[in-house]
Amino acid sequence: MDALTQFELSVTLWFQGLGSWLLPVMTAVTWLGSEDFYILALTLIYWCFDKAIGVRIGLILMLSNSVNGILKILAHSPRPYWVDTRVAALDAETSFGLPSGHAQNATSVFGILGVSLKRKWVWIAALILILLMGVSRLYLGAHFLRDVIGGWLAGSILLYMFVKLETPVVSWFKRQTMWQQLGIALLSALVMIAAGMLVRISTAGWMLPESWYTTALQAAPDHPIDPFAFQSVFTTAGVWFGMLVGLTFVTNGSGDFDPKGPILDRIVRYLLGMVGLLVLYLGLGALFPRTADLLGYGLRFLRFALVGLWTVWLAPLLFIQLRLARSRKAV
Repeated sequence: MDALTQFELSVTLWFQGLGSWLLPVMTAVTWLGSEDFYILALTLIYWCFDKAIGVRIGLILMLSNSVNGILKILAHSPRPYWVDTRVAALDAETSFGLPSGHAQNATSVFGILGVSLKRKWVWIAALILILLMGVSRLYLGAHFLRDVIGGWLAGSILLYMFVKLETPVVSWFKRQTMWQQLGIALLSALVMIAAGMLVRISTAGWMLPESWYTTALQAAPDHPIDPFAFQSVFTTAGVWFGMLVGLTFVTNGSGDFDPKGPILDRIVRYLLGMVGLLVLYLGLGALFPRTADLLGYGLRFLRFALVGLWTVWLAPLLFIQLRLARSRKAV
């Protein structure tokens, strides 16, 4: 084991040595970077407060997930509890460690929130959350220090590129016909899938060390590692595709709504929207097979495409029909 790894293990062990009293705090912080939190927060913002910010968060989150998955495979770096039995797996993960997805996504999402709102207190809160997210990943034994720093760096680069390219790309997209926009949505989703599959194929000759698997299994028996799984590729690409299809219809005048309105209407619309989302997310998840084959991956793509489409377009259409929100045409 090299000197850098030994040093980073000592950092992780130092954080874990601070005591179990920190576990609820660090677990709560790391939950703010979870899929569940982003679903709850993104839909709340988009349906009830600000559509533009909701769209920006959704798009940069999907881009970050896609890039993170590719970088993890290229680096194929272990997590601390995969290599040292002294590290407690307080948050077991099945994917590779570098870069930290929680740190990268937090930098991207909270960063775009700061860019969008342009308020000093928002930036301060965002920076604190980004920092704490990284600390939580160290404390929970999920990442080395290099993983967290790599996540912050990758997220910062992605945030910078997103802000720089957003205006020209959006302007170009809006100039296309509706059918061209739908084609761009499908093509970009296929590019995501192809990129994810290509990096996995490129590392086909690399073998996962048996010691990593056995050590990780010893620390987290209920979470056997599977770092080359394809499921996340189709999940991200599906949501991305569904969101872009929904945005295409909204851009062309269908389902464009005002997220403001009476507080009771916002509450009802959020609860109703979440019921529909859960039917697609959990209901279809229970109905569709989750096999690691073409059928399973294709149905996963469809399921999450429907989740993205519901969030951006179908739910707002329902809100308008039930008079829980006003169409932009009537505003």
